[in-house]
Amino acid sequence: MSEPRESSPSVSKRAQEITPFLVMDILERAKELERRGEHIIHLEIGEPDFDTPQVVKEAAYRAMAAGETQYTHSQGLLELREALCAHYLKNYGVRLTPEQFIVTSGTSPAMLLIFAGLLDTGDEVLLTDPHYACYPNFLRLVDATPRYVPVTEDDGFQYRPEELGAYLTPRTKAIIINSPGNPTGTLLSPERLAGLANLGPYVVSDEIYHGLVYEGKEHCILEFTDRAFVINGFSKLYAMTGWRLGYVISPRDFIRPLQKLMQNFFISANPFVQRAGIAALTQAGPEIARMRAVYDERRRFLLAGLSELGFHIPVPPTGAFYVFVNARHLSPDSSALAFDILEKAKVGVTPGIDFGAGGEGFLRLSYANSLGNLEEGLRRLKKYISQRHD
Repeated sequence: MSEPRESSPSVSKRAQEITPFLVMDILERAKELERRGEHIIHLEIGEPDFDTPQVVKEAAYRAMAAGETQYTHSQGLLELREALCAHYLKNYGVRLTPEQFIVTSGTSPAMLLIFAGLLDTGDEVLLTDPHYACYPNFLRLVDATPRYVPVTEDDGFQYRPEELGAYLTPRTKAIIINSPGNPTGTLLSPERLAGLANLGPYVVSDEIYHGLVYEGKEHCILEFTDRAFVINGFSKLYAMTGWRLGYVISPRDFIRPLQKLMQNFFISANPFVQRAGIAALTQAGPEIARMRAVYDERRRFLLAGLSELGFHIPVPPTGAFYVFVNARHLSPDSSALAFDILEKAKVGVTPGIDFGAGGEGFLRLSYANSLGNLEEGLRRLKKYISQRHD
């Protein structure tokens, strides 16, 4: 069987222009090596290594046994949306109504709903460079234009709201924020969030790593403005990546348009997974606290180990489960470097170029792995760096 072609006259221009998700290329190559008997330390993938809490699984079992296997309301189970309202009031002091939520099968559909409902052809959206790898592809899918705002390592890769005037145009419809951030793990301050909220465009806030904060406190954009969309879900905090459960919080005048998109393209999220989400919100607190403490221990261990290897991290990450390190002293080509580390050191890391031109020369390492594997990964990286310098 021949290999599929990268492009052909029959493939849409849109599909041809979608960039690959390089972390998946790294992971897939790592899996090939594992099938050959190699032992790989996986620091590339942003996925919790914990099992989903038992109370969550049991809620899904009960729902399936009770026959909850059919469509739900297109916006999601009312009970889940009510539980989310209680969650936002308790954690952020934000009062919401169930009608403002649309429950989705993961956060990727949530992004598609927002961008399709908000953006017209040629509308511009600001995002930091570096940024989560998939944002530009979502924007291009709806024929919007990403505009990249350079941010610096010394400033925690964060927007400076007072400097964004130069990037705003009459076509600027939205600003994407991600705090805690992927790939950086850094957190926007309340002052910067307030500044971004006051610039005029809608704010699209990706809050998927909320709850995974180890120093300071995360803030929801809805504490500062109601001209904002929130993207969140259960994958990261609750170790539920494969369950595919997310949601949108929408301004009121967008609720019906987004609901129509949901009805047409996704119908509804899985009903027994939504029941699992209710259990996660209301019963999994002790397990989540334990996971968070373990992540923090790993974070501190990895930061200390990277420092010993000569990596300088001017603003240590305080959220998510990533460290984004400047590796330009090893190579200016992060993709070539990441694949070389995988082949020679048998450690998977993500090349910074995956997150935009501003990430070139950096590597992202995930500490969603055991202390033992982190220790072995650091040992292998030390040997790799030593041999590279010989």
